[in-house]
Amino acid sequence: MAKKKKIIMTVEKTNTGFSAFSADYPIFTTGKSIPELINNTYEATELHFEDEKIKVDPTDITFEIDFKQFFKFYKVLNAKFLAEKIGMNATLLSQYVSGTKKPSAKQTEKILSGIHQIGQELSGINLLQTA
Repeated sequence: MAKKKKIIMTVEKTNTGFSAFSADYPIFTTGKSIPELINNTYEATELHFEDEKIKVDPTDITFEIDFKQFFKFYKVLNAKFLAEKIGMNATLLSQYVSGTKKPSAKQTEKILSGIHQIGQELSGINLLQTA
């Protein structure tokens, strides 16, 4: 069984949840939540390549979302807070989020690194239950 190269899925927020599509393959799916979208994407991708007997592993699929969509969905992540965390001008990050400016590859990596850092910090926190 052959193995497929990387498949990039573009994620977008919709009125009913999320959609994902590939620019390189006729693969499209939707989901009410991100986890559902990811599961549906795996299923749709396997179905698309089934006749070709090509095995698709979840690691073969990359999900991409633009800044505006990301911050629209993850409203809990404040752009001003993120800018302070990564040492970036808050107005500049706001322009990236609104789509009026496009970040360079270096700036994108800096922002993504900051998002990952915040995610790691949050995953290490346990909340106390009060009686």
